[in-house]
Amino acid sequence: QDNSFEQFIINYCNEKLQQIFIELTLKEEQEEYIREGIEWTHIEYFNNAIICDLIENNQTGILAMLDEECLRPGTVTDDTFLEKLNQVCATHQHFESRMSKCSRFLNDTSLPHSCFRIQHYAGKVMYQVEGFVDKNNDLLYRDLSQAMWKASHSLIKALFPEGNPAKINLKRPPTAGSQFKASVATLMKNLQTKNPNYIRCIKPNDKKAAHIFNDALVCHQIRYLGLLENVRVRRAGYAFRQAYEPCLERYKMLCKQTWPHWRGPARDGVEVLFNELEIPEEEFSFGRSKIFIRNPRTLFKLEDMRKQRLEDLATLIEKIYRGWKCRTRFLLMKKSQIVIASWYRRYA
Repeated sequence: QDNSFEQFIINYCNEKLQQIFIELTLKEEQEEYIREGIEWTHIEYFNNAIICDLIENNQTGILAMLDEECLRPGTVTDDTFLEKLNQVCATHQHFESRMSKCSRFLNDTSLPHSCFRIQHYAGKVMYQVEGFVDKNNDLLYRDLSQAMWKASHSLIKALFPEGNPAKINLKRPPTAGSQFKASVATLMKNLQTKNPNYIRCIKPNDKKAAHIFNDALVCHQIRYLGLLENVRVRRAGYAFRQAYEPCLERYKMLCKQTWPHWRGPARDGVEVLFNELEIPEEEFSFGRSKIFIRNPRTLFKLEDMRKQRLEDLATLIEKIYRGWKCRTRFLLMKKSQIVIASWYRRYA
């Protein structure tokens, strides 16, 4: 019920994770269909980039305003921080405060004067402004780190490398919010270089009890996690896509015209292959550089056929080898019989 600075930065991290989820599963996928020339009707979805910008913008973001309050001279309190937010963020559609002189919230009794509310992708969250400045200003000052670095214990010394006199940095230590923002940016950069898989967990009830299913709670989670839009994109789109060359290389054994070698362009080879296998036209589409398969069952069918074909080829190889081995042994025995017969006739 009471959310402070800690919950604020946790929710900020959740917003960034949701943003990269949107980028990879909704935006990028639809852009790929358009890029590949696949006929596609755009599916609308909520992009939470506007909420991330409200929090992390370098000039007008909440974290930037908080750092500015921590750095400026004069009397700084949580109330002056909230006042600055009300000046800068008052018109933002996802920021709410009774002190912002906005007619929408002046009479909102559910929003105390010492709080502000952010409309996150998962719903509205109210934050108690008390403690924001102190918690953000919880710094490890230079004299403290230098004192710890001078300790005789090697572990303590290793924990405070910034206290080394040879590495003195005259800059003010970064605030807690700045450090967390930098850590989140590093995490996002790392995730964007990977191929992440997502597992969405749905809580069936708030009691964490078995055999209880709360319909309203589950529907709420499905909506705010963006699963409805994701399902629409998946149902309207294609379950599998692959470049023509590796696709032809993997499945060319299923068609006599493409096995063992296809001399023409890879796309033509895939087209011949799919026509030979009599796969319905509505189950696949040809992009500029990839083949798109709509339903997983079509892919499973191809994999089953490939598995069976590999077994047949293995049997064929085994048959030919056994035939060669038996023929070689027979020819050797025949040659030996001739030699034996010729020597026998000589002595007969």
